[in-house]
Amino acid sequence: MGVTLEGIRSAAQRIAGAVARTPCVHSRTLSQLVGADVWLKFENLQFTASFKERGALNKLLTLDAASLRRGVIAMSAGNHAQGVAYHATRLGARAVIVMPRGTPNTKLHNTQVLGAEVVVEGDTLAEAAQRAHEIEAREGLTFIHPYDDPAVVAGQGTVALEMLEQAPELDTLVVPIGGGGLIAGMAVAAKALKPGIEILGVESTTYSAMHQRLRGLPLSVGGDSIAEGLAVRDVGELPLRILQDFAIDVLLTDEETIEEAIVCLIEIEKTVAEGAGAAGLAALLQHPARFAGRRIGLPVCGGNIDARMLASVLMRGLVRDGRLVRLRVTLPDTAGSLAKVATMIGDAGGNIVEVQHQRVFGTASVKSPEVEFVLETRGRDHAAQIARHLGEHGVRATFI
Repeated sequence: MGVTLEGIRSAAQRIAGAVARTPCVHSRTLSQLVGADVWLKFENLQFTASFKERGALNKLLTLDAASLRRGVIAMSAGNHAQGVAYHATRLGARAVIVMPRGTPNTKLHNTQVLGAEVVVEGDTLAEAAQRAHEIEAREGLTFIHPYDDPAVVAGQGTVALEMLEQAPELDTLVVPIGGGGLIAGMAVAAKALKPGIEILGVESTTYSAMHQRLRGLPLSVGGDSIAEGLAVRDVGELPLRILQDFAIDVLLTDEETIEEAIVCLIEIEKTVAEGAGAAGLAALLQHPARFAGRRIGLPVCGGNIDARMLASVLMRGLVRDGRLVRLRVTLPDTAGSLAKVATMIGDAGGNIVEVQHQRVFGTASVKSPEVEFVLETRGRDHAAQIARHLGEHGVRATFI
């Protein structure tokens, strides 16, 4: 069974009213930033904060009553789990989700809250899938694959149907790839409706299975990634065939740029995106020449990011932009010298966030203690102005 425009339209009718028709909005500021016209499709505003419930619900609604009574099972690192859990529970069906160890606590907790029985098993999604199939066989459950299933892929394709209705002028779609279900469904829909449209995939440099498979390269993936939704060791065979049929290219983006994209979406669009949800924007930030002058649609495909991780990303963003800096100052060991330097920093417009007064470790002389200041500034140029201001007043300061 393949995936067709008719199947995607049927999926749209099937899930209508139970899945949000999310806004697709032009971003003037992001457009100026990347040199292209950018529209954002806010799939992070779904009830489970991810597009995944589209495919999960479409699959559930294709099952017969007996299958629903027996229940369903899925393996997932988070967003598919929540989509299956929410809609299966809403339909009165039992849902069992096998999640790999290392799944963010927020996704594991939310899956349980939505009514699923959670089994934590395996270090990878592949190992979780093996365990899920064992439970499927033993308990007679129906397996709902997160990306290698025609009904799931058709459900994800409804994102493109909506985007091209909401912004028909789009000429490019830039779509994050984990297992490939989203880009496969969107490609089928978009190419049928607008054959000249360009579809580009995005993967992280650490998990680039689709990029490698399309080029016939040996698979080599792994490592830590802020984009758990992209951290898939291999893609689905159905999505792979669809991308091959449409000769779709895949761009790679690094972890730092994904972090930068998360920060941009919060500061500019006031919206929270997880790593995978920000990957499309990351591709634009990392490959701006590739998109110059284009009319680009980006699905912000998920917003389930751990609060602690989000806090760290935001703070790292301040450091990267020079808005949070560490300054080491050598002081004379005399009364009031620290207060004088603090006053100079304030006069130059710096905000002192933290102070560490070092008298023992790393000092050049016992008579010249060092003080490390963490400062909030307006950016790199302002930080340099503060250092110059100190130097003009006889205070030696260096950035750490």
